[in-house]
Amino acid sequence: MLVPARVLSIAGSDSGGGAGLQADIKTLCAFGCYAMTAVTAVTVQDTTGVYGVADIAPEIVAAQITRVLNDIGADAIKIGMLGSAEITEAVADALQARGSIPLVLDTVMIAKGGAALIDEAGIAAMKSCLIAGADLVTPNAPEAARLTGINVETPDDLVHAGHALLALGARAALMKGGHLSGNMVTDILVTPFDVQIFEAWRIDTRSTHGTGCTLASACAAGLAQGMQLHDAVARAHRYVQEAIRTAPGFGHGNGPLNHLHGLSEKA
Repeated sequence: MLVPARVLSIAGSDSGGGAGLQADIKTLCAFGCYAMTAVTAVTVQDTTGVYGVADIAPEIVAAQITRVLNDIGADAIKIGMLGSAEITEAVADALQARGSIPLVLDTVMIAKGGAALIDEAGIAAMKSCLIAGADLVTPNAPEAARLTGINVETPDDLVHAGHALLALGARAALMKGGHLSGNMVTDILVTPFDVQIFEAWRIDTRSTHGTGCTLASACAAGLAQGMQLHDAVARAHRYVQEAIRTAPGFGHGNGPLNHLHGLSEKA
């Protein structure tokens, strides 16, 4: 029997199932990975917005991580919503002994509907504790601007901000261009060695809730399975585009993706 790659997701719970841990688990399962979780927060949300957030105690977050890694282990780790500086620092401390396990950091700051998912102190802690040493960071344009102080409005700005994140210690940065204008969506992988562009036609849809979580988890799945970074990102990019294209159209707001579109094709 083929043993699945193990991926630990450290993120918040989305009651609507479109983003956060729920999106991570679906994505990882779609790629045949074994998904594990450390819950950082419980959110009250649906496709129309976030209506409440309850952070998990930092020591409980850290204990989840430690127990899972010591017992089951992991082939990759993905971090999403952190919520506060205290949780961010607890996560960083718990991961100090992770060794060479690849780490994908999705710099979650604001929900699709506009609700803040981390405070200013948490953003500062993310910069000081987690970006350095991350194998891949995956900010969208507004997040990249907040982290680097660079005004991000064009693909060239994404590249500039990506190099700034590398200067903060990230090993690579996947700069997401979905917030930029234009008929094409341009994501750019910035590494110390080169810049690689991934483009797709923009899909006219409101079903884009959880795209960032999904993309980061798909990248983590590839790294866990031993893929080279470029190949993992390319596969993840294709997967997300198809998940958007085949989205079920649930809800009255920003709807979820079709994370299991590959299973539907095989049915």
